[in-house]
Amino acid sequence: MNTAVKITAFAAVLAASFGTAYGVGVGVDPVNAEPAAHGEHASSEQPKGEEKAEDEGAGEARPGGLQVSEGGYTFDLGTPRIAADRETDLRFTIRDDQGGKLTSYTREHGKDLHLILASRDLTTYRHLHPELAADGTWSTPVKLPEAGDYCLFADFTPGGDAKDPGNLTLGTDLAVSGAYRPSAVPAPSRTTTVDGYTVTLAGELRPGAAEQLRLKVSKDGREVTDLQPYLGSYGHLVALRSGDLGYLHVHPGGEPGDGRTKPGPEVSFHAAAPSAGTYRLFLDFQHKGEVRTAAFTVRAGEPAGGASDATPKESGGAGESGESGGSGGSGESGDGHEH
Repeated sequence: MNTAVKITAFAAVLAASFGTAYGVGVGVDPVNAEPAAHGEHASSEQPKGEEKAEDEGAGEARPGGLQVSEGGYTFDLGTPRIAADRETDLRFTIRDDQGGKLTSYTREHGKDLHLILASRDLTTYRHLHPELAADGTWSTPVKLPEAGDYCLFADFTPGGDAKDPGNLTLGTDLAVSGAYRPSAVPAPSRTTTVDGYTVTLAGELRPGAAEQLRLKVSKDGREVTDLQPYLGSYGHLVALRSGDLGYLHVHPGGEPGDGRTKPGPEVSFHAAAPSAGTYRLFLDFQHKGEVRTAAFTVRAGEPAGGASDATPKESGGAGESGESGGSGGSGESGDGHEH
């Protein structure tokens, strides 16, 4: 991703199905699945004089073919399985085509690498920022509330003298052991709450055509008009497709300080779905020094939401570091936040 506003769109083709149970403890084999795929980047900002971004194909969601290895780089997860409800250091490396560890990265949106973690039933979500050791090993503490099959997405751009394929998003699987009970994807909703904030969604997600999604933030019945920049934007939006976890990452059509983008209450995006289907949308926003995540379920091609409210498990407040994640309405210590 460049410093300009960008849309990242990519689809995943994941062969593994849900299991019905995971063994207690960490001595369980990870689920074998073809890792997630990633598509190409496109600008989310509409050119002047155009009414819709799709007129010029802006924001078009094109399924990629990227997986655990892409452009000469491989996502090597050193901890492919962990135990539920136990804090564990998640460790991984990005390896080049010679097997060496990548140690130089081009910083994008304030970070060298962004790590997104989601359960396959889309009820748990994290956007983490791990730390890089001198030897090229990334690590971040993580504590996941429930057992099951999870996916990890590493979003980065190689730097220095490394082979430069541009921005990459590589995907792999994480098995979390313990008593496993899959949850249904929450019902479609236009409104969700997180830590006392109400976020309302308007607009449609359509397959193959960019449309405007508008998310309005309020608290205690009052519109929030002083959202704070987080990694260069007033909001970040990630969509994951139910079933195969096809992935769409969108940035808003404006930047703080550009003279036209207001700090709330509304954050707008132009986005297109890679296909028809049910998606979970995760909006990250910062207010009063904390980053929070609001989640919605939408169906591509249908009105964005239904009549009911939803308070998803992954919605949570931020810790002191300003990085969020978490479940049940509060962030977890040590879990990072999003891109």
